[in-house]
Amino acid sequence: MASQDNFAKIIRDPNLSPKQKSNYLALEAEASLTYLSISPELTQAKSTGVICDMFEGHAPFKPRYVLPDYAKFLQNGSTYLELSAAQDLDEALNALTIIYHHVPSVTSIPVYLGQLDEVLLPYCQGLDEESIYRKIKLFWIMLDRTLPDAFMHVNIGPTDNIVCRTILRVDAELKQIAPNLTFMYDPSVTPDELLQLAANNICECSKPHIANYPIHANSYDDIGFGIVSCYNSLPLAGGANTLVRLNLKEVALKAHSISDFFDNILPKYCRLTFELIEARSKFLHEESNFFNSFLVKEGLIEESRFAPMFGIYGMAEAVNILQGTPEFSEDNIDKPSSHYGHNAAANELGHKISKALDAIVKSTPVTYGYHGRALLHSQGGISIDKEITPGVRIPYGTEPNPIAHIQALAEHHQYYTSGISDILTIDETIKSNPQAMMQLCKGALSLGFREFTANVASNDLVRVTGYMIKLSDIATFKQAGSRTNTTSLGFDAAANTRILERQPRVIAHEQSPSYATD
Repeated sequence: MASQDNFAKIIRDPNLSPKQKSNYLALEAEASLTYLSISPELTQAKSTGVICDMFEGHAPFKPRYVLPDYAKFLQNGSTYLELSAAQDLDEALNALTIIYHHVPSVTSIPVYLGQLDEVLLPYCQGLDEESIYRKIKLFWIMLDRTLPDAFMHVNIGPTDNIVCRTILRVDAELKQIAPNLTFMYDPSVTPDELLQLAANNICECSKPHIANYPIHANSYDDIGFGIVSCYNSLPLAGGANTLVRLNLKEVALKAHSISDFFDNILPKYCRLTFELIEARSKFLHEESNFFNSFLVKEGLIEESRFAPMFGIYGMAEAVNILQGTPEFSEDNIDKPSSHYGHNAAANELGHKISKALDAIVKSTPVTYGYHGRALLHSQGGISIDKEITPGVRIPYGTEPNPIAHIQALAEHHQYYTSGISDILTIDETIKSNPQAMMQLCKGALSLGFREFTANVASNDLVRVTGYMIKLSDIATFKQAGSRTNTTSLGFDAAANTRILERQPRVIAHEQSPSYATD
């Protein structure tokens, strides 16, 4: 009866388009299936919020994230899609437009659109700069209008090339929520001039993410990797079969002491997390028939390159609970504090938890994984989370200055192979000194950050967990709805997760350049 009521509510919703209603009805149908067989202990952990399956469906029939080899697709064409190999940029863009509609994900929209500068560059021969600009701009508009989902993700860099520069130019000009964008930075390859262009874009539209290319590349084999959805790093020609996340706050609440947390409680709930990973992966790989798809048959993905993501969140609350730290007072943000993000001992405890999680994930075999293992992930939160901080981030509204912020979190980054991100909110004065943004970025990456991400306080386009929204869309959502699928998530996140309370911080001019060499 509850499902029938939900169906009726969805179809009568005045703020949803017919397409959005279809998507929500499909989710309700998936949730009406009988859940996979799991132990009573795991069922209890799920029902009490210690472990979360990220609402991927009761019986998963598609992977969470899929990363096809688009270069191979353009070179070979597709029998299934009745497409020949692309011969020029028009054919390449047309072919990509077609295949994107056949690449599934948890959102039903592709979360990976490819390393587009590398993929498209061979098809740009003989074209002048303005011709390339016009074609890519139309392609960018098409993506936002036909696949209106901010989890859709493009990668560019680390090399300096005309397609990379054109995408940066178009993205800053259009300021669309989709696609999301990551710029790969490699200090041995990427010129400072190109990194500065990416930093200028952040000042303009809070995009792109800037990824530490050498660290990511060293985590995978020669086939490569991609950054997808929010900021998730996964094997190219593979993906993530599932993402299960562990609520560290709830785990810490069950521990009698710090030693009990490490010796007993954390291992117990990690074991239950792996039980859910196994159940969900087994159904996908053995019963859903997904891996009979044309993506596999035509060599665009390989089943062995899919891995489960072992996600965690609530690190800040876990540390403060384990230390018995009192509730944070926002009146004392810049004063000495014992809280996570502000105190060396608290930060070190957080690092110790990440190290312990890394050891557990790397020592625990899974049936369907990347080289037989899951990948540890600092999960960025979802719109219904309340009173808990995403991943290993510092609680919103309590952020220290950008330098201290980065130094507090850098040690975590070595452990989270499949993605970790913080969002630095920078005061709008950065627009008069974009060089400081570049230096802050270089400093963070030199300290081991896998991903540098910043919002600029005055921009309409801002990040939530890692996906983009427009504040202007949030303001009108209740009255007019939105053509973009992720606006509703951003609206809920604004109400539930305090994202609008992030503290804009000024980068001191005298600090930024020297910090890059620390």
